[in-house]
Amino acid sequence: METAVFITQQPEADALLSRSALALLVGALLDRQVATERAFAGPMTIVRRLGREDLNAHEIAEYSPPDFAVLLAARPAVHDHPAFMARRIQQLCAFLVARYDGRAAAVWEEADSGGQLVRRVGELPGFGRQKAQIFTALLGKQCGVRPDGWRAAAGPYGEDGTFRSVADVTGPESLEKVRTSRQEQRRATRT
Repeated sequence: METAVFITQQPEADALLSRSALALLVGALLDRQVATERAFAGPMTIVRRLGREDLNAHEIAEYSPPDFAVLLAARPAVHDHPAFMARRIQQLCAFLVARYDGRAAAVWEEADSGGQLVRRVGELPGFGRQKAQIFTALLGKQCGVRPDGWRAAAGPYGEDGTFRSVADVTGPESLEKVRTSRQEQRRATRT
């Protein structure tokens, strides 16, 4: 996978997301209850702490769970819930190893339709329907992964010209628009 994403506003972290399908999936997995740019910078922090240039699903799946949790919890913590997210990341990697021989990009490279892509992403540990739709929109809008029907399958996140999710973050200005949109959505659900 070689594309250009600008989610974290950190060139090195965005470069990793742009070249590594696994990093992009891990970032999406971490995008829960923390700022989007922090979540997607998480893979770069993990790579540095492992002393690697990229993430490897086989290595992470086989890593000692207590040691991996410590790796994520070291300051600054990768996530506000590092032990939980360490388990989730290892579950994701174990699933990728078992189903796709550790190749994260195979999740979408072999999808024949947008509906199948959402289903395949939704099967990943930690990815429910909404996260699967958002990730499908991210792949379509920013990574050129556009099987037939991807926009419809991504639901409202696939709509063009919106600022609903990480799929619409292409720089600092769009990140602010997505934040504003999310705040408005939260206010609307409270009333």
